[in-house]
Amino acid sequence: MGFGILRGKDSLPPVARMLHRTIHLFRKELRLHDNPVLLAALQSSEALYPVYILDRAFLTSSMHIGALRWHFLLQSLEDLHKNLCQLGSSLLVIQGEYESVLRDHIQKWNITQVTLDAEMEPFYKEMEANIQRLGAELGFEVLSLVSHSLYDTQRILDLNGGSPPLTYKRFLHILSLLGDPEVPVRNLTAEDFQRCRAPDPGLAECYRVPLPVDLKISPENHSPWKGGETEGLQRLEQHLTDQAKHHSLPPVSLQGQLLWREFFYTVASATPNFTQMVGNPICLQICWYKDAERLHKWKMAQTGFPWIDAIMTQLRQEGWIHHLARHAVACFLTRGDLWISWEEGMKVFEELLLDADYSINAGNWMWLSASAFFHQYTRIFCPVRFGKRTDPQGNYIRKYLPILKNFPSKYIYEPWTASEEEQKQAGCIIGQDYPFPMVNHKEASDHNLQLMKRVREEQHRTAQLTRDDADDPMEIKVKRDHSEENFSKGKVARMME
Repeated sequence: MGFGILRGKDSLPPVARMLHRTIHLFRKELRLHDNPVLLAALQSSEALYPVYILDRAFLTSSMHIGALRWHFLLQSLEDLHKNLCQLGSSLLVIQGEYESVLRDHIQKWNITQVTLDAEMEPFYKEMEANIQRLGAELGFEVLSLVSHSLYDTQRILDLNGGSPPLTYKRFLHILSLLGDPEVPVRNLTAEDFQRCRAPDPGLAECYRVPLPVDLKISPENHSPWKGGETEGLQRLEQHLTDQAKHHSLPPVSLQGQLLWREFFYTVASATPNFTQMVGNPICLQICWYKDAERLHKWKMAQTGFPWIDAIMTQLRQEGWIHHLARHAVACFLTRGDLWISWEEGMKVFEELLLDADYSINAGNWMWLSASAFFHQYTRIFCPVRFGKRTDPQGNYIRKYLPILKNFPSKYIYEPWTASEEEQKQAGCIIGQDYPFPMVNHKEASDHNLQLMKRVREEQHRTAQLTRDDADDPMEIKVKRDHSEENFSKGKVARMME
C-alpha cells in the first residue's frame, strides 16, 4: 500500500536543475514498490545512498519491541538490501544515534538532499523536524512525501474543519468528498538506479544488515511469518486470490480493513496522547485495577482459561493472532474479566505482534475496552463459550496448549470440571500441571458491567464524542452472523495455519 500527498501518476516533484547527492532514509517504508519519495530521489540525484539508521535507543524509547519483531525487522532489511542489489544498488544499515549518523555522513559524502517518508507518529514527526533543523544548519534540502496511508491525513482534517472525524460514519463522508485515493507510482527499474551513482561496494560490506546475534538477540525464531516486501507481496497476492473465491464485504473485507486503518491513522494524527488514557480527550477516564500479578498471568498464558491461554501462547510463539482472537483476549483483560487498563494490553501487543502499529493498536484497544469508539459495552466475550462455538473439538487449544491435548472435547475448554480420575487419564492435574481459572467469569463480568455502566453515565459527554447515530459499523458483520461468538470453522483453521 502507500499512496501519497499531492501526487498522481505524473505529479512527482520536478527534477531540480542541479542534481543532488542524496541520502534516501528508509524508516517504516521498507519497500521499493509504490515508493514516491524514493522515485523522486532517483529523478533528482546524481548519487543516491539508500540508508537505514538502526538507532536502537530511538526505537526502544519509542515502542516496545520483542525478539520476534527484531527478527522481522532484520528480515525486512535483508530483503530490501537484496532487492536493491538486483537493481544495481545496496542498502546501507548504519548503527548509531540518527542525528549523529546523519551529521557525519552528510559531511563525509557531500550530501545536498535527504529524502524520507512522512509519518504521523509523534516520535517520527519529531525526528523529521530535527532533520529539517539539521538541514537548515548544514545546508541540505529535505523532501518528505506521504506513502504509508491511502490519503494524506492532513487533507482529511482540513475538510473536517481542522479536527479529526471521530466516527467512522463521518470519516466515510469526508472520504466521499475527497474521492478515490491517488494511484500508485510506477515500479522502479534498474535504469532508474543507473542514472545515479551507487554506493561503493565496500560501503555495503561495512554497513551490512546485522544478524540477531550482533544485536544480542536470541537467534531462536519459531514464527511462520517472514519479514520483507517480497514475502508481503506474495501474501497479498494469495489473499486476493482467496478473496476472489470467498468474497467478503466491508468492514471485514480487505477494503474495509484498509479504511479502518485509515480511520485510526487520521484520528491518531490529531488526538493528543492517543496511546494513553490520561490527557486523551476522546477516551473515558476509568479507574482500572493495578494488578501486576494478574497482568503477568494474562501475558504468560496462565489465566486458567484454555481458550485465552492458547491465544496468548500463539501470540508469544508466532507474533500473530486472528483479529477475533485479539478481541477475546483484550475483552478478558479489560472490561470482561480482569478490569486492567487497555494501556497494559496495548504494550504487550506492541511488544509481541509482528504487525503492531501505533495508531491501529491503540485505537483497537480503546475500542475493545469500550473506552472509545465502541458502545455496545454490554456485549462481553465469554472465555469458554466463544471458543467452544468456534472450535467445538478444541483443536486450536490442543495445538498451542499440548498439556491439555488428551482431555475429551467436552472438557477441553473447562478442564477443571473433569473428575480427578479423568484428569489423571488426561495426564494433567488442574492446579498442578495447569492452573485453575483465575476468576469466576460470571461474577467478574457482571461486576465489571456495572462499573462500566456507571463510568459511561458519569462521562456521557465523552462517550458521545465517538458514537455514530447509526449502529457501530463493525457490528454489521457480527449481527449478520447472529452472534460475535458464532463465526465459521474456516476462520479457526486460518488461526491455526
